[in-house]
Amino acid sequence: MARRALTTTAAMVTVTAALLLTACGGGDSPSDDINGAGSGSSSPSAPASSSSAAPEVKRPVIKLPSSFQLTFENWTSSDPVEQAVLNDGKEQLRAGYAAITENDPDSKDRAFYDTKAGFLQSQQWIRTYTDKNLTVIGKLPVFAPKVSIAKNKTAASLSYCTDESKGYTKNRKTGEVKGNPAGTDPEVFYLISMAKNAQGVWQAVSARSERGGCS
Repeated sequence: MARRALTTTAAMVTVTAALLLTACGGGDSPSDDINGAGSGSSSPSAPASSSSAAPEVKRPVIKLPSSFQLTFENWTSSDPVEQAVLNDGKEQLRAGYAAITENDPDSKDRAFYDTKAGFLQSQQWIRTYTDKNLTVIGKLPVFAPKVSIAKNKTAASLSYCTDESKGYTKNRKTGEVKGNPAGTDPEVFYLISMAKNAQGVWQAVSARSERGGCS
């Protein structure tokens, strides 16, 4: 499937000429150093809440069409803080694809799971589809998740892999379906920097991806 990967640096967001399915947050890295997190970003102010137990908050109900199946393998942890990161990271990704399928780059659901800076990057990613009348179809497994929590438990990194071999883009007007060109590595590695906000929601702050980085 035709895809574009977004890579965050300290100076700018670069759209690389890759192919289809890329999940991105956006903005700068959390203030704490996190093992495995990308370097080179500036640091935002720390989130107000440092409690490991998230307060009750009304999260959006995100729905994806049956034509696009986003699956999460081994998305569990015995640690409650890590599980909270996994849960919100999963919904952040689902919200991004829901925005694409709904042709809505201003998605409030996606904004819920992004920082303000992160949402600007998300909008740019979503518009690489919506501006060209593209949606996504097929299957996209998300697997091999790893979470690293900062000492103050308000910043974290979440990494995972996706397999695009059965994912495609579809033109809304013409119905044309495209996948990745022959010889393209279908697996993509993602590293998402996350921060917990005052309501206890883990939001995407920045993201980077590497095709073939899962091997």
